Amino acid sequence: MIPFLDLKAQYAAIQPEIDAAIRDVFASGRYILGTQVEAFEREFAAYCGAKHGVGVGSGTEAIHIALLACGIGPGDEVITVPNTAIATIAAIEQTGARPVLADVDATRSLDPMAFEAAITARTRAVVPVHLYGAPADLDPISAIARRHNLRVIEDAAQAHGATYNGRRVGGIGDLGCFSFYPTKNLGAYGDGGLITTNDDALADRLRLLRQYGWRTRDHSVLRGLNSRLDEMQAAILRVKLRHLDAWNARRRALAAAYDRALPDTIVKPPRPAGREAVYHLYVIESPQRDALRAHLKARGIETLIHYPIPAHQQEAYTDMDWGAFPVSEQLAGRIFSLPLYPEMDEAVIGQVAEAIRAFK
Repeated sequence: MIPFLDLKAQYAAIQPEIDAAIRDVFASGRYILGTQVEAFEREFAAYCGAKHGVGVGSGTEAIHIALLACGIGPGDEVITVPNTAIATIAAIEQTGARPVLADVDATRSLDPMAFEAAITARTRAVVPVHLYGAPADLDPISAIARRHNLRVIEDAAQAHGATYNGRRVGGIGDLGCFSFYPTKNLGAYGDGGLITTNDDALADRLRLLRQYGWRTRDHSVLRGLNSRLDEMQAAILRVKLRHLDAWNARRRALAAAYDRALPDTIVKPPRPAGREAVYHLYVIESPQRDALRAHLKARGIETLIHYPIPAHQQEAYTDMDWGAFPVSEQLAGRIFSLPLYPEMDEAVIGQVAEAIRAFK
């Protein structure tokens, strides 16, 4: 069996560091918004090239709170893409705003022209998604946003360490939203999220919003919620952050090996100039996707689909008049993800490629 992912292998590689970090938290007696969270916020923000980092409970809540910090709510519209985890849509809806979709282009990320065409008088922000660890085309997206006075909120949940024209994502838009779900390139051993920004006023609002609007304990200066990154996860993430660049380099090497080994009948991940992906997922395309996946499964190779149903076709959202998004719809019927994680033996790539070549 070739698993899609093996999180136990990563823990085994850094177990002494992780165990020591956990013991330190237990010994401290401080478990919520303490020194570990403060240190991780500083370290991760610096890593992204941002001035501020604000830890929250999940990646979904990171987007939700980022939108709230921008004053977005009922009556407003926020533009994003159909081919994303439904969490992006849910986070927008949690503010009371209306999600509006714009199709993607051949890079699988937001088409700047489709984005501009979707703007209305009610649009307040755009959430470009750095899907599969590959940056969206932020320069034209940001230029369009500036012309229309819109906030750019990066959904970087899958893109820790990815770069766009030499700058790390999360430090480019008005805000960057990260998830530390265990499967991510930088994953906790539970849930967690963080918001980056270079704006002092936004950072202040983010910190208020994540904890009841408290300026000081039990003194709420605005209506907030409870969404806090805990000390245990922050301590674990601080350890893992020291390894992230090496893990990402390994992912890129494995992705390059897949590019070389897979047959030309397979559409491989695009590599636009200036956009350096971190391959959270290695996603290929095939017109015979389902049959090919069944063929690989029969040979003990586990694959997944990210994501099989675009947002506008989800059962929960059929009451909304979304429109048609042909590129996202076509991708949804063709894409699937091959095994890839830093601890994976490169020999696996040859086995997967050989199995794909044997498919008739």
